[in-house]
Amino acid sequence: MNNRVNEIRKVIKALRVSMLEAEAIMRDQITRDQDCTFVAEELLKMRTVMAGLVREKEALGDQAPLLVHNHFTPRPAPKLPFVRPVKRHLVPAQSVG
Repeated sequence: MNNRVNEIRKVIKALRVSMLEAEAIMRDQITRDQDCTFVAEELLKMRTVMAGLVREKEALGDQAPLLVHNHFTPRPAPKLPFVRPVKRHLVPAQSVG
């Protein structure tokens, strides 16, 4: 039983890190006004799996909380191509008459 609890704890820790990464990717996609449906669906699946693992862990008698240290760094924003400003020519003012 102890081995099974330890296995579940390891899977939960790894799943929590994956969920944090997915949430960061989803926030990044939302910021860029991109479709985040796929990542959101995967995150919901991960939460379903997490709930089942937590129920199983508690059924085995383990009530201790799990701590996760996040060392995830978000992806940098893509570099946009440089667009030169349009050169404007000054036109002398015309008198209204």
